Amino acid sequence: MTFSRFAAAQWSLVLVIFVAVLYALGPILAPFLAAAILAYVCTPMVERLCRWKWPRTFAVLSVMAGLLLLVVIFLLILLPLLEREFSLLLARLPDWLETAKLRLLPLWQQQFATELQWDAVVLKNMAQSHWQSADSSATQVLSWLGARGAALVTLLTNALLIPLAMFYLLRDWNTFIARVDVLVPRHWHARITQIVREIDGILGEFLRGQLSVMLLMSGFYVAALWLAGLEFALPIGLLAGLLVFVPYLGMLLGVLLATLAAAMQFGTLSGMLIIWGVFAAGQLIEGMLVTPWLVGDRIGLHPLAVIFALMAFAQLFGFFGLLLALPMAAILLVALRHLRDVYLASDLYEKS
Repeated sequence: MTFSRFAAAQWSLVLVIFVAVLYALGPILAPFLAAAILAYVCTPMVERLCRWKWPRTFAVLSVMAGLLLLVVIFLLILLPLLEREFSLLLARLPDWLETAKLRLLPLWQQQFATELQWDAVVLKNMAQSHWQSADSSATQVLSWLGARGAALVTLLTNALLIPLAMFYLLRDWNTFIARVDVLVPRHWHARITQIVREIDGILGEFLRGQLSVMLLMSGFYVAALWLAGLEFALPIGLLAGLLVFVPYLGMLLGVLLATLAAAMQFGTLSGMLIIWGVFAAGQLIEGMLVTPWLVGDRIGLHPLAVIFALMAFAQLFGFFGLLLALPMAAILLVALRHLRDVYLASDLYEKS
């Protein structure tokens, strides 16, 4: 298969236009992108149920219901933790403020030669009054909703659009694939099919490896925090482990929640140092052992390419771009490798 200069210019123009449209529609594409990811992940389960003679629509609804159940269980584990930690924070706030007044205020005055005055009881009562009023005042809630109406409408729209788009993608997945396959030029069909199979293989390896990393790190954090004596070891460990698929988010959120829990439970710096040591060890184990072992070279990305992919896709698609950065970069790597082979075999290369 060879390329003429005119064909190369045509496809380059098509690629530029496609990237420009993709960039312009980035905010709109986010829910469809999320739905496509979920549909791709769930398609093997739907296909298995269909092989068991389940009607496809019923199989799709069953898989989506199971996914929703997992999300609900996760929230039921996490929300009581957040509620209890906030209540403990309010209860211990006066002691912390009094300690800061006795220990930190003299240092501040000595360093900056300024006088600061505060009343710990007044600050504590102020925080509680604001929390109670925020919890019970319908007026404040309505005011908050009015000030952020556009953002809430977008959030609710995406929350409804993602499962709707996911349902249709799962139900008609094979139809969509067949329609796209028909549009592929016949003289390119064999190579495009090979590329798609390689991409599917890479994505499968990535997803399986990432799932293994999530399970192993969840087990590590739960066990390590439990051995450290942390009361909320199970929910914090699960949260930190399951969110490792978002770079740094699981670790940062886990450290924040574990630090708050340790401050409430232990009340000493030594107790918090142990917790920080657990997450430092977890980060080293994940980055230097678990992820390279289970994901690593499966997607074949250089560390600099990983950093660039994270920044680029986060800029284009926000949070979902961050989630997609590594698999999408691996896909681009496959496409560029085949494009390089085509270019080296073309007249454009030989006669240039």
